[in-house]
Amino acid sequence: MVPVGAIGGVARHVLDVVRTGIPGWRIVVLTPAGPLSDRLHGLGVPTLVESFGPEAGLAASRRALSHAVSRLRPDVVHTHLAFADLTAATIARGPAALISTEHGIAADDRVYHGSSVRSAAAAAAHRARLARFDALIAVSAATARAMQAKWHPRRPITVLPNGVDRPAPDPAANDRAPGLRITSLARLSPEKGLPELLDAFAVVLADHPDARLTVAGEGPLRDELVRRSRVLGIDDAVKFPGFVDAAAQLSRTDVLAQLSVWENCSYSLLDAVAAGVGVVATPVGGNPEILPARCLVGRDDPEAIAAVLVDQGLTIARRPTLPDSWPSCSDMTARLAGIYASAATAKERPWLT
Repeated sequence: MVPVGAIGGVARHVLDVVRTGIPGWRIVVLTPAGPLSDRLHGLGVPTLVESFGPEAGLAASRRALSHAVSRLRPDVVHTHLAFADLTAATIARGPAALISTEHGIAADDRVYHGSSVRSAAAAAAHRARLARFDALIAVSAATARAMQAKWHPRRPITVLPNGVDRPAPDPAANDRAPGLRITSLARLSPEKGLPELLDAFAVVLADHPDARLTVAGEGPLRDELVRRSRVLGIDDAVKFPGFVDAAAQLSRTDVLAQLSVWENCSYSLLDAVAAGVGVVATPVGGNPEILPARCLVGRDDPEAIAAVLVDQGLTIARRPTLPDSWPSCSDMTARLAGIYASAATAKERPWLT
């Protein structure tokens, strides 16, 4: 169950899972109409496109999910994102096991909820719905710690990071070269630290006039960021191309910069590391589980950020590599199969209605 139709981190996770397959399990995806459902259809994945998600509202979403469960009689209902979690907790599911993967919780509630009142209400709702779930998955250890601190679940939390496949070796490909082509791949919103990135890039540009910055994506800060680049006098070296193909952009990037307030398990970081790109990120959330300390820097010091950008761009040996223990997509789905089997066969109680 995915309550958003756009292509983002959760959609990427779902697409990787269905492409790889969960051994021994048939997957059907329930999602609203949008780019995700289009891609799922293109892959030949059984997909129920329904009025489901925040835009459809709770009543319509409950009807869609109830109908899907009645029609399919699933062994497992697997929810992604808070709206799906909370909706699933309100319906009767017969013998189906209910599993949740948490992709988006932050240590600081203001990142996602904006106010203490909203965050308290959200925490209370999640604590109530957790009583109905048979298995809980977190995409990073930091995510699991935040879940434990805020929601106090009685069930253990399984940490299962987003899987990423390492590119196949290509003897004909040129090795990565030093350079200062810097890219941000993020929504243009306050929590992504983009004003701070522009400030740091101005420091880089003063010493390296050939450096270039691409701020890809869209969002509410676009106009403000364009103005800031002009005020800083760096607009000739900065591009705002809107949405781009992330893989293609990484192929022409030397350093990925991501100065977020919080990340759970960032696909942008994983893809950059797998591709041999330098990375500069904040030491928040799951980032330290992906990156070594030399790639991590606080977002409040432009000179320090600039120094790490230059180090990652010009010193190839300092760029990060994926930990040997990091799961591939097939590793991830094999572990999902085990979680599904355990939840479906070892239920402690029948579902309440």
